[in-house]
Amino acid sequence: MPKFHYIALDQNGQETAGDLDAASEADAINQLRQAGLYPTSVAAEGQGQAAAIKKRAKSSTKGRAKVVKVGANAKVKSKSLMIFTRQLATLIDSGLPLLRGLTVLGRQEPNLVMKGTINTLADNVQTGSTFSESLQQYPRIFNKLYINMVKAGELGGVLELVLNRLAEYQEKAQKLKNKIVAAMVYPIIVMFIAAAIMVFLMMVIVPRFEVIFEDMLGSKDKLPELTKWVIGFSRNMFEYKWYLLGGLVGSIAGWRMLAATKGGRRWIDRMKLKLPLFGDVQRKTAISRFTRTLGTLVTSGVPILQALNITRDTAGNTIVSDAINKVHDAVKEGESMVAPLESSGVFPPMVISMVDVGEETGQLPEMLLKIADVYEDEVDNSVSALTSMLEPLMIVVLALVVGVIVMALFLPLIDVIKNLSGGAGG
Repeated sequence: MPKFHYIALDQNGQETAGDLDAASEADAINQLRQAGLYPTSVAAEGQGQAAAIKKRAKSSTKGRAKVVKVGANAKVKSKSLMIFTRQLATLIDSGLPLLRGLTVLGRQEPNLVMKGTINTLADNVQTGSTFSESLQQYPRIFNKLYINMVKAGELGGVLELVLNRLAEYQEKAQKLKNKIVAAMVYPIIVMFIAAAIMVFLMMVIVPRFEVIFEDMLGSKDKLPELTKWVIGFSRNMFEYKWYLLGGLVGSIAGWRMLAATKGGRRWIDRMKLKLPLFGDVQRKTAISRFTRTLGTLVTSGVPILQALNITRDTAGNTIVSDAINKVHDAVKEGESMVAPLESSGVFPPMVISMVDVGEETGQLPEMLLKIADVYEDEVDNSVSALTSMLEPLMIVVLALVVGVIVMALFLPLIDVIKNLSGGAGG
């Protein structure tokens, strides 16, 4: 019979680890529950997860970190919140009460800010507050989507189901974000390297060659046109370097000021959707986020109008937010979502058709989640294609920049060598 390694909680909320023989993972979980334990992790011996369970069991028994008090402006990384949600969902799904689950997670949380937050939530729940009311104290950690889904889960008596959906939503959103960030890292690094090489060559190497050419040729008029242009460009960069630096800083500050205004933000978001290459990825990401958020909220029991308001606030693009606002107004008047989605110009015909079918069949939440799955795959494919296209393009640009500068520096040397060879031959 296979052996399974496990981490579980006893009646007092203390974590314990061990192994047992069972026919399957489900059998192992049943044995643990019959023994009065609440399993949090179970894996068969030989699996990669089994080693991780052993390591985690050892680390959880070490010293406890000090507790810190956190205020309403406390903020944690999305990854920490995602892990907390998944762990809490697992504990409640295993039969552990909410208060006990919060106490256990607060005891083993390594992040001090998150630890203080969880302990405060546990204290509030213990004094009679609902979980959703307690979450509202930390708006920078738990957004409206999170709070309203928890509230719907509490009202419907399905908190563990809602927490699992929240965890899945966060994991998919984080996965999508990681893919986009990973795809953008390579072009940004190449652009930074290209800029750094160009500045170094222009500010350090070219001026030294300029002195050498003056000593060798005596007159700049004898230099090739390309060399004259590069030397002139280098001299201008050196002479106006502070103006260039000030212009760069001013451009960044101006961009931020523009983005801070309502009209500027709308113009920037519209341009994002129209950018060549990147615009397609932006559009598909926005559609995926909209459908995933709205589908998850409605499936969890949040009223459609409230769900649309939350989705609008978390859209991440003002053009999409405006479209969602029009959808909200149409639904409020008892009309279909199709017309405002179509008039926005953001959503492609396939999405509009699937929403139309979902409304007609009464399966709108399921259809929205299907759209999200499709467009997450589309984003993945678009990002992969974009990366494949950008890699050779950036290499060519870098090679051209360096190649032009190097050619400009070596053309006069080639002329000097030819002249010397001709003189020697004569």
